[in-house]
Amino acid sequence: MTTYGLLVFEDAEELDFVGPWEVFTASAMVRGLDDKAVLIAEESGPVRCNKGMRVLPDCVLDDHPKLDVLLVPGGRGAREAQVDNPAVTGWIAKVAEQVDWVTSVCTGAVLLHAAGPAKGRRVATHWSWEDALEARGDVTVVRDARYVVDGNLVTSQGVSAGIDMALWLIGRIHGREHARTVRRYIQYEPAPPYLADEPL
Repeated sequence: MTTYGLLVFEDAEELDFVGPWEVFTASAMVRGLDDKAVLIAEESGPVRCNKGMRVLPDCVLDDHPKLDVLLVPGGRGAREAQVDNPAVTGWIAKVAEQVDWVTSVCTGAVLLHAAGPAKGRRVATHWSWEDALEARGDVTVVRDARYVVDGNLVTSQGVSAGIDMALWLIGRIHGREHARTVRRYIQYEPAPPYLADEPL
């Protein structure tokens, strides 16, 4: 059984955790096993995310199941309030030592850096925050990859890139064929409209 813990907080970017949540829960459904994903917050009340979505966490920082995977989303909350929140950064640092995989989406890498797990590592983050994260020091920002794997740390670029990262991760844990089955189930076949070379 694999347990995925997705951190949520005020002003977290919605798709940063909802995209991977869909991948992880679809993976559990396809496997037909007791894999589960849980939302974890500092407090038990509703959390209002970056674009206004309100979510209700399943667990709090000091009361959650043993995790195999930790996911830290980005958004304004990650790079502003939470980097200076010792309850959250301390929890991330502690849990990162206990899980098999530590992951982030978008500017969640900034929060992982503040907490420690991204220091001295290669990471990806949202394109608009690459310079700022690199300026914090003791980190190598990879600029041309949707996601970056450095040991058991997997970080992705912004928002939708978290889906790519999550699909890679379930493939690494449960096999590539399983990841392909999940990708097909969620019909994730990116073909963006309005490409530069697309005629109108």
